[in-house]
Amino acid sequence: MADTFSLRCYCYLDRMQPQFASFVGTVTQGDLPTEGMAALYVEMSPGNEVFRVVDIAVKATEARPGAQIVEREFGMFEVHSINQAAVIEAGNVVLNRLGLSVADRIKPQVVSTQVITRVDPYQAQLLNRFRRGSMLVAGETMLVLECAPAAYINIACNEAEKTASIKLVHVSSVGRFGRMWLSGTEAEIMTARDAAIRALENMEGQAGG
Repeated sequence: MADTFSLRCYCYLDRMQPQFASFVGTVTQGDLPTEGMAALYVEMSPGNEVFRVVDIAVKATEARPGAQIVEREFGMFEVHSINQAAVIEAGNVVLNRLGLSVADRIKPQVVSTQVITRVDPYQAQLLNRFRRGSMLVAGETMLVLECAPAAYINIACNEAEKTASIKLVHVSSVGRFGRMWLSGTEAEIMTARDAAIRALENMEGQAGG
């Protein structure tokens, strides 16, 4: 069984932050999370197995599914609950089904970081057309951070919001790379960047792509 599946991301959030939870609510097609809930993001291959493991996890626990996405290569899902133990147990159920452990996940990598100070008004207007979170205001400092596998961007964003007073502009956690846009003062953005990178670098796992 362990040779059959690949655990690309296994990402537990102990407490969803206000902006992050609100943003997830704008993009999810499943059960809506709220601030303070615990959440689990799993990215795996083959992707079609997502349907089976989500069904098993929600039958066995109180956790509720927020996202269930299958792409050409990978599948990704998210479950959440106000009860942290339920989310942890859902993760254990999934790992047992796959015949894997947390140690089998791919260790996240920071692919790129950009800090853009004093964002130009035209750039802000252009980016605002693609965002699902807060408005990017001209003159703010903006952080763009990318990581792989993509679903790890969720813990990076949540930990950044825990640590710094920033605005969440946009998050993309599906595809080859995860990406987030944050804005705020230069000092707060630097604090958020460091927290996000630290969260990713502190996660153990296997080398992979």
